[in-house]
Amino acid sequence: MKTLFMRIFLILMTLFMVVQLWIFASLLWWRTHPVDRSMFMRIDAFQYPDETLQHKWRDYDEISNQFKHAVVAAEDGKFLHHHGFDFEGMQVALHRNEKADEIVAGGSTISQQLAKNLFLFNQRSFVRKGQEAIATWMMERMWSKQRILEVYMNSVELGANIYGVEAASRHYFHKSSKNLTREQAIFLAALLPNPRYYQQHPEDEKFRFRKHFIAKYIRYSQIPT
Repeated sequence: MKTLFMRIFLILMTLFMVVQLWIFASLLWWRTHPVDRSMFMRIDAFQYPDETLQHKWRDYDEISNQFKHAVVAAEDGKFLHHHGFDFEGMQVALHRNEKADEIVAGGSTISQQLAKNLFLFNQRSFVRKGQEAIATWMMERMWSKQRILEVYMNSVELGANIYGVEAASRHYFHKSSKNLTREQAIFLAALLPNPRYYQQHPEDEKFRFRKHFIAKYIRYSQIPT
């Protein structure tokens, strides 16, 4: 019995190390190469094989600063001042969720969200959160803040089968992401918590509140230069 447990343990440890090496190698490659497909994109392509996935890479300087400020204001106001984890934000989110007796707020940073989008599934579990933390830790040490935000803006879901700000700009506004106005950038950033739903329900009260919140704090958001 002891030998069996040891074999199982060794198999699990081997699988764990293989996954970490895969993530490390991917981050190393993507440090200088565009991300053509994230895990979320691959899942979408598998679930909806008859639908065309919209995605087009744009370099950091080719994306409107308005959108950069909007997405930081919406998702991670302390982006430049943490190393991947906003522990104060996590505590605030935990308190709000306990008070509401349901999940109404998330404390994930842009780095954590990107790690999940690139490598993981969307199902909630302690295993997934643990792997997300490891991938986030590696990413923050291998990539600059500018690179993290660049890849995030190019891989985040902004509607049904719409990934990245360039594809979203062309879908919603028929223009390049470089030419987004302040109002258009706020609209796209407000989609982020639930893009598929808000795409179909733009008059939703929570969506209007998010746009108002982003418009209020966009001037204070700091972005990599």
